[in-house]
Amino acid sequence: QVQLVESGGGLVQAGGSLRLSCVASGRTFGSYAMGWFRQAPGKEREFVAAISWSGGSTKFADSVKGRFTIARDNTKNTLYLQMISLKPEDTAVYYCASAYSAYGLGYHPGAYEYWGQGTQVTVSS
Repeated sequence: QVQLVESGGGLVQAGGSLRLSCVASGRTFGSYAMGWFRQAPGKEREFVAAISWSGGSTKFADSVKGRFTIARDNTKNTLYLQMISLKPEDTAVYYCASAYSAYGLGYHPGAYEYWGQGTQVTVSS
């Protein structure tokens, strides 16, 4: 049974920083690309960032480029999302997801096979 468990969300002021973590179990973490998505109330789930199995390739949504960094530690089965210069529009539930393949850095949720339960990030103005 594959499980993805996010943590690290919370309430932060605009301009602040947070680091999200996602611990994976139940499959060979290092064999699959991983991604972060977010969903704000009343909006569709949107792509934030993705990383290949080795960490050698990454992709970011235009809205977070230069502010967010994605990383992974395959020895700890853990995915990270470092967020700086947070804005109120970053407020959302953030989800980590495991792709169907090692290099599948898809922008669409359909490219990901397993999902975590999400962690809330709230940025106050």
